[in-house]
Amino acid sequence: MPPLSPLPIDPIEEAHRQWTEHGWSDVADGMAAVTSVMRAQQIMMARVEEVLKPLGLTFARYELLTLLTFTRSGALPMTKASARLQVHPTSVTNAVDRLENAQLVRRVPHPSDRRTTLIEISDSGRALALEATELLNAKVFANPGLEPDKLTQLVTILTELRKTAGDFEG
Repeated sequence: MPPLSPLPIDPIEEAHRQWTEHGWSDVADGMAAVTSVMRAQQIMMARVEEVLKPLGLTFARYELLTLLTFTRSGALPMTKASARLQVHPTSVTNAVDRLENAQLVRRVPHPSDRRTTLIEISDSGRALALEATELLNAKVFANPGLEPDKLTQLVTILTELRKTAGDFEG
């Protein structure tokens, strides 16, 4: 992705100023926090997509392939994949359809539960997941844009936010 042309001002800081001027100062920090996280997500996703697009992957498909590589058998029930990825089952079905068309996964019947369909990664899916992970590690994760001590702080803060929102227990 080409470097962004920086704006002459920080639009979130300007929005904060406007919120305060319009009498919403009691929620201006919250607005700035939400907006900042959303913009940071856009920036990070653009970097990830720049790496994955040449491989024919979206982040959702990459996550599913990688999840399957982490299983002992290389397969998971579709419902379990949906829960682990924290996405709606329809999203998993869509990702599986695309990955299956590319011969990166296949649907197989569960050996002991006829009602369950497993998603099983193929050898080419496993190889592509590894290639994508190596590229993401080198081009995105090794330098996500913050110093290591700041990364630890950010992860701690976001973990607290997620836990408070009920994203996970414990």
